[in-house]
Amino acid sequence: MARPRIVIVGAGFAGYYAARTLSRLARGRADVVIINPTDYFLYVPLLPEVAVGLLEPRRVTVSVPDTLPDVRLILGEVDDVDLAERRVRWVNPEGRRHEMGYHRLVLAAGSVNKLLPIPGVTEHAHGFRNLPEALYLRDHVTRQVEMADTTDDPDDRRARTTFVVVGAGYTGTEVTAQGVLYTDLLYRRHPNLAECRPRWLLLDIAPRILPELDERMSRAAERVLRDRGVDVRPGVSVEEATHEGVRLTDGSFVATRSLVWCVGVRPDPLIQTLGLRTARGRMVVDEYLNVPGHPDVYACGDAAAVPDPARPGEYTPMTAQHAERQGKLVARNIAASYGIGQRRAYTYRALGFVVDLGGRDAVANPFHVPLSGLPAKLITSGYHLLALPAGRARVAASWALNALQPRQTVQLGVIAAHEVPLETTPAQVAATGR
Repeated sequence: MARPRIVIVGAGFAGYYAARTLSRLARGRADVVIINPTDYFLYVPLLPEVAVGLLEPRRVTVSVPDTLPDVRLILGEVDDVDLAERRVRWVNPEGRRHEMGYHRLVLAAGSVNKLLPIPGVTEHAHGFRNLPEALYLRDHVTRQVEMADTTDDPDDRRARTTFVVVGAGYTGTEVTAQGVLYTDLLYRRHPNLAECRPRWLLLDIAPRILPELDERMSRAAERVLRDRGVDVRPGVSVEEATHEGVRLTDGSFVATRSLVWCVGVRPDPLIQTLGLRTARGRMVVDEYLNVPGHPDVYACGDAAAVPDPARPGEYTPMTAQHAERQGKLVARNIAASYGIGQRRAYTYRALGFVVDLGGRDAVANPFHVPLSGLPAKLITSGYHLLALPAGRARVAASWALNALQPRQTVQLGVIAAHEVPLETTPAQVAATGR
């Protein structure tokens, strides 16, 4: 290699920001390469708006070639790393195998859907971690309401207009909050459903929704959902899933054709194949995000177990904020290994969290100040616009247009159910943090 080659696995929050920072710090001194299944960085926090037709898919994607012109993009999914020989191997979209050497390696492969040993879930549930899953959910929900409009069987109609979301963290809560507004819109456009308003259930084994947040914010979010008619069931989960519906841990059976799985994430399976020390499936790193015993290998984002300086003995949560910060720090520490700047340990200052509940509702705690309603909505929208690496004007324009015109509710028909199986969700959603 004429110049040092830095290979980054994954283009999620951690990988994208590592590449962007390195392209600036190491310009002309090293070649930066990203290996990722797609040519874009996905801004996952806005996926619920894609799933209900508020934003078109391209609004939440950021082109890697357009925004990182000094970074070489390779389309592929890494499935093997030879640490002794310093080589990465991957499969391209056409199934062909390739490999490449590296001088520095960044493992930012991110996460996939977390699975639980519950009968029927992998066969009947669908996750919510990437663009195909969001598009599938949009079509599926629309189709179920439209098919309910055409049946004379009241039981079938009720099952098709019942939607069960498992997991009341950030993703599950936002999907439910946006989803109920969307099905209410569909309901008004189908007068035959006058006696069968769509029903949403939000389940979680935790004693309250959004358990990661201050209890006041959790209660405020729950009030919004209940006011919209959502059946919120804390302390309850799925015991078994079938084609006819789901049996819950409280003994009840809910007839449904829609089971949305938002119970959390697990690190990309690639991490387990490397034979290195892991913690809860995440690659163990030191405070500099370096893999012990391998000074040329770094890990960050959902794939990494990063020591949390605010909680000794614990690891940082799998969130977008941490992934972005860790990606930037990895870049600076790699640059320091080439004599550019100084190596630093991972530290952070909590900025708070935002949860968009659709319409004029949200909950947020910027700098630990709990807010709800319209003030929280303004903070939430502003945060997402600032956090987007590119395309802010298009997102803002879409929001403005939504305020003036009704959204479209057609099915696109581009994603089939077998293309988004829960168990084999691709790792292209690295470090989403939700």
